Amino acid sequence: MTDLLSVEIALAHILDAVNPLPREPLSLTEALGRVLAEDIVSDINIPPFANSSMDGYAVRAADLAGATQQAPARLQVVMDIPAGSSPDQTLMPGQAARIMTGAPMPEGADAVIPVEQTDTNWRAGEDIALADHVSIYRSLQSGDYVRPAGEDIHTGQTVLQAGTTLRPQDLGVLAALGQAQITVIRQPRVAIVSTGDELVDVSEPLAPGKIRDTNSHTLAGLIHNIGGIPLRLPIARDTLDAVRGMFRDALDQQPDLIISTAGVSVGTFDVVRTVLNELGKVEFWRVNVRPGKPLAFGQVQGVPFFGLPGNPVSAMVTFDIFVRAALFKMLSKTDDAETVMAQTSEDIKSDGRRSYLRVQLHHENGQLIARTTGTQSSGALMSMVLADGLLIVPEDQVMVPAGTQLPVRLLR
Repeated sequence: MTDLLSVEIALAHILDAVNPLPREPLSLTEALGRVLAEDIVSDINIPPFANSSMDGYAVRAADLAGATQQAPARLQVVMDIPAGSSPDQTLMPGQAARIMTGAPMPEGADAVIPVEQTDTNWRAGEDIALADHVSIYRSLQSGDYVRPAGEDIHTGQTVLQAGTTLRPQDLGVLAALGQAQITVIRQPRVAIVSTGDELVDVSEPLAPGKIRDTNSHTLAGLIHNIGGIPLRLPIARDTLDAVRGMFRDALDQQPDLIISTAGVSVGTFDVVRTVLNELGKVEFWRVNVRPGKPLAFGQVQGVPFFGLPGNPVSAMVTFDIFVRAALFKMLSKTDDAETVMAQTSEDIKSDGRRSYLRVQLHHENGQLIARTTGTQSSGALMSMVLADGLLIVPEDQVMVPAGTQLPVRLLR
């Protein structure tokens, strides 16, 4: 396999040729799934003030020393503090203030007694007159049922880092910080081109010798999951004019990346190479990987280009190894592909290339077991539907005995 390019060298070459995309401002309401372009540092405390975590009474804990059901502490109620208000007087010894969940603590108070542990009976929102006094049936420690200022986030804290893909909870934090507009990495626009006289669109009936185009739909989903914008183009027939037109249409979309499938294998009848050599600079590699040995990479009028194998599993695996890494660099993200170790459940034969085998994972006697999904044909797309991950068999290992521990690149 010495004439094959290693995965690492191919990947390094690709990453060296791809640049991060620029930043752009974005409304918070549109930011789900986008990638932060800068660290978010809080300029406030959250909560901004000490507040009650319960409906009850704000008190001075020292006033409740020794309080019990039989010998309650009796305090004068001098204030009513609903949520959203701001108390304007100081709580003195022997006094209490009725307080609602989330309401700010008055000056002088250092604890809250839940209403259920007093002789009063009310709920937040009820229009009940303020009692003159309250009996409290237990003692407290200073800080009980109080959320201090900055308990969640403190001023100067880096709450989200550049490169974070924003989730719903991240949007909530940004809203709490008053970040109505943020700076994100622009989404990569990825043109997907499919060529072949044998291909028909999903809505067309099959005829003898024809197959439906699956790769463009699969690749569009993979691009979308990473955070890119897939741009599917109509199928082009195997003529110079059709393929030239297809690539011109792709360039008209102002893409950041172009992906084609098929047309890179030795001996295939197509004209993709001819057109690519007219429009750009493309290298055709034989990579030490299975499935997916043939791979093209380069640029088409300055736009990075990938030519992936036509078989659907090969297209998915090479996308996962190579294109994914390029898109993550464009998005200024660290690739989050997860790998676990698993034990093979069967003997596995390989041809000496680094092999990515579709496997299902299950636990057995405390051990994670990997079992192949059946046929490992590069045309068996259903094997990817069934797979939990890709079992990685190292280069030059032609026989893997059952019970061998190997890495599995997770697909879900």
